[in-house]
Amino acid sequence: MMAELLVAPQREQLEQEGVTATVYDMAMGTSQMLDCLSEKLLEIDPEAQITEFGQELNEQTFAIAKANVLIKGGDADNMRHGNTLSDDKFEGYTFDYIISNPPFGIEWKNEKSKVEEEHKRGDMGRFAPGLPAIGDSQQLFMLNGIAKLKDTGRMAIIQNGSPLFKGDAGSGESNIRGYLLDNDWLEAIVQIPNDMFYNTGIATYIWVVTKDKAPERIGKVQLIDASKCCEKRRKSLGNKRNEFTDRCIDLISKAYLAFENGAYEDGELVVESKVKDCDDFKFTKVAIKLPNKGKDTENVPFKEDIEAYMQKNVYPYAPEAKVDMKASKIGYEIPFTREFYKYVAPRKSDEIFAHLQELEKQETALMAKIMGR
Repeated sequence: MMAELLVAPQREQLEQEGVTATVYDMAMGTSQMLDCLSEKLLEIDPEAQITEFGQELNEQTFAIAKANVLIKGGDADNMRHGNTLSDDKFEGYTFDYIISNPPFGIEWKNEKSKVEEEHKRGDMGRFAPGLPAIGDSQQLFMLNGIAKLKDTGRMAIIQNGSPLFKGDAGSGESNIRGYLLDNDWLEAIVQIPNDMFYNTGIATYIWVVTKDKAPERIGKVQLIDASKCCEKRRKSLGNKRNEFTDRCIDLISKAYLAFENGAYEDGELVVESKVKDCDDFKFTKVAIKLPNKGKDTENVPFKEDIEAYMQKNVYPYAPEAKVDMKASKIGYEIPFTREFYKYVAPRKSDEIFAHLQELEKQETALMAKIMGR
């Protein structure tokens, strides 16, 4: 799925011009994602010239990746062992394609000194925009990927839900989102179904990032809810109970390439797409001074005039409130779930009462059976 999202917009161009590409995975494991992307490119151009690069911390999976490259006749020196965050083995490199599923929910305190040192380098380092909370390193991998993306490059990276919303205005997490949005590098986010991975069942998202958006996508971000687009495995593999089949991939790709608001269906499979402005995910956290109650804040959508917002939502209830713009901050949040929320009216009270009565009858009958009466 990730490989398809990376190459789908360029397929016609790649077929005409041929493929010469560098591909990189910053947390490559046994390098299966690199293999998948390379296979996808070779389907487009059987004579493609593809050079794979990858870094991995775990010694065993790194050894498998290195052996895999040797078997394929590639350059095994391009597979390197080490911690991507604190010991970057590809400093100064940039790549055509980046594909990665880095760890999430993993703290980076062991890498703290090296990461902070690089953050202080500013634009000369990988982590200039900000640092996330010490308990979760996944946005650091995102920044590493952005730093290594060519101006014409494309990246697909998996994240859990935290990078969408975690962190208040002015925080490292919010500033990292702002770095992507203000530079107009975030092309799409695809929510994939739960139970897609061996070791976790939580909601996950594919972020598609490029520094070279198509003209129609400039200033826009596409959100795709593919959480119901999967097929059940006949046999579970750890937490992995669902998988993408060709039908799923084709339907998601159809929604992605259409770049429109709407729903797409194939039998029981359903995908929904929404196209938003980058500024829809930006807000001003307005500081408010109150005469007797101290201070308060209001999150005002960036597109909305602050004074008009205050007139409508604050002054009617606190007429003496004053806006303190010097203490206000710009924040960024991507409320993915809220964008696709559909209101379902609660059941009527008489329906609920009738249901409770039926449950009570069933309980009475069951207890009578248990007690032998």
